[in-house]
Amino acid sequence: MDRQGGLSVAVDIGGTFTDLVAFDQTTGQVNQSKSLTTPAELSQGVWDCLDKAGIAPKDADSIVHGSTVAINIAIEEKGAETALVVTRGTRDVYKIGRQNRPEAYNFSFRRPTPLVPRSRTFEADERLSAGGEVLRPLRTEDIEEIIEAVRASGAQAVAVCFLHSYADPAHEAEVGARLRAALPDVYVTLSHEIVREYREYERTSTTVMNAYIGPRSKEYVGQIEDRLIGDGFTGRFMIMQSSGGVMSPDTAKMLPVAMMESGPVGGVIAAAEVGRRLGFNNVIAFDMGGTTAKTSLIEAGEVSIAQGYHIGGEASGHPVMFPVVDIVEVGAGGGSIAWIDEFGALKLGPQSAGSVPGPICYRRGGTEPTVTDANVVLGRIGATSFLGGEMPLDAEGATAGVAGRLGGPLAMSLPRAAHGVLEIAIAKMSLAVRGVSVERGYDPREFAMLATGGAGPVHAVAIARDLHIPTVIIPNLPAHFSALGMLMSDVRQDYVRTYYRPLLQADFAELSAIYDELAAVGEKTLDAAGVVPALRSYQVQFDLRYVGQEFALQVPVALDDVRRSSVEAVRAKFDEIHNRRFGHAAVDEPLELVNIRVIAVGERPKISFPDARATADEARVGSRPIHLDGTDTPIECAVYRRERLSAGAEVRGPCVIEEYASTTVLFEGDVMTVAATGEMIIQVGQQ
Repeated sequence: MDRQGGLSVAVDIGGTFTDLVAFDQTTGQVNQSKSLTTPAELSQGVWDCLDKAGIAPKDADSIVHGSTVAINIAIEEKGAETALVVTRGTRDVYKIGRQNRPEAYNFSFRRPTPLVPRSRTFEADERLSAGGEVLRPLRTEDIEEIIEAVRASGAQAVAVCFLHSYADPAHEAEVGARLRAALPDVYVTLSHEIVREYREYERTSTTVMNAYIGPRSKEYVGQIEDRLIGDGFTGRFMIMQSSGGVMSPDTAKMLPVAMMESGPVGGVIAAAEVGRRLGFNNVIAFDMGGTTAKTSLIEAGEVSIAQGYHIGGEASGHPVMFPVVDIVEVGAGGGSIAWIDEFGALKLGPQSAGSVPGPICYRRGGTEPTVTDANVVLGRIGATSFLGGEMPLDAEGATAGVAGRLGGPLAMSLPRAAHGVLEIAIAKMSLAVRGVSVERGYDPREFAMLATGGAGPVHAVAIARDLHIPTVIIPNLPAHFSALGMLMSDVRQDYVRTYYRPLLQADFAELSAIYDELAAVGEKTLDAAGVVPALRSYQVQFDLRYVGQEFALQVPVALDDVRRSSVEAVRAKFDEIHNRRFGHAAVDEPLELVNIRVIAVGERPKISFPDARATADEARVGSRPIHLDGTDTPIECAVYRRERLSAGAEVRGPCVIEEYASTTVLFEGDVMTVAATGEMIIQVGQQ
């Protein structure tokens, strides 16, 4: 575990920038750095940030890393040649998928293309019942045939997913052991090691995805480990995972599917923590980076966790049945490209300039106008103060690009063309915020928005005005917030076991035994992560629903209630959650239990920011003309430096507040107050 008093480092690789945050637990000092992401060799961004921050790996006691490498492999379809081994008679389950049609009126709809073709799908002559009884035993000769078939296929990875192996994994385990012994260079994934939950298609898809991204992900994690060791690092290296916790490198190598969304979730975890400390338990986390904008809802201080998602979009993506922080994402980042379609309409994204070539103003060869270019043209982002002056922007190039590519063809003035780009971006991001709030029965007016990412504070107040959100919070280090969240995340591993029967017929002694079994596995995982016993805890959840329903609610259950077979306590908890979520509860309707979940948690030291102290008597450093209202006439706005604002300081809009790597824009009527620990709390004015 992280040694008390040591230096904790977190590095997050995003689509455009790589961010580092370091926290010295002895002095309370926080260090930050940012460098452009290096797509050709992603791990190089880690060392670029370390060098820029003046940190030698050997001086760190812990390093947490989040990366887009796993999801990039999947989306770009650059994974390993993968084979699939299934129960005889189920060869086409993965190909057929579900018969639902997510977009009923989309005539261009296409089902996801399987990552494993039928020619590399092999059948084993074995069979279990849904209860785990052996109906057809696995024969040695079948295993030998499978091994030879996989070898002959040239597969670099193999996924094994037998029918009902969630109930009894013995057959899968036997085949897996023989495959690993006979084909040591082939990456082997067994479904029961990933998720022991029913739904054959989703479980197969998850297992295949893990195998598909496994070899390259394992190599990536191994390369970073080796390089850190070569640089003298002897501390604890951890990987951020999609569920909001961190895991050991060994776990990441076996479960790369758990690190799919490892970057963005760190910011959501930190948003919940910062919101609680400031007294805001209901928070909408909003993160806008260089490539995308992401939002997630936090209710009563709790991060929303989904038990499944789709890689590549819900309509035609690959389902992955693995816990992930519930995030809605849209292609509207600072690098999103503005363009004109064949009908002469202004469009934005989803194409992004990324870090290479980047926006025009980055001077890296970009030629297409982006959201960042539009902000520079309008004066909202200072061309000379970007990244604290480390990276001066090309305002003239941005102006020429927006005028030539957009203003001229649209017969619009330069400010109106640039403002049009931002209006589309605001609309797209507002829809994402509505997706996690209004569309799920929550009123955004009852939440505070916590805005992060390099571009988040620039646009947050405009989005809040659009949705009538009364309060916007700009935390410390907003442009490094995902990395900061990694330092606030605990070690976490989720385990699930399908246990399908009416609640009144559930054998609680059996459920208690399942808990003990899953908790024992969790103990080994926490051992590998170096968590001392005093910092370990376990949470229990039941997936419950009314009989005849498809959708189940995840209900936290006290272990004592499981041990003493308290059906009444479980039922009362379900009714309470159902009533809070949907406004009613059918207390007389029978329930059925679907799954039992156990979450193993290892607590890690948390960052506590000291009280904010100004570094100068005067926070205002000048003014500049800024276009805020879409007209051709700019407004002369004050410019403040955030680090010069002390606790309790108040600033009124219109103005901009600059800091390293980010800028906050306030409009007429907005009032910002600095919290005791440095967060900026903005009361949004009326439109």
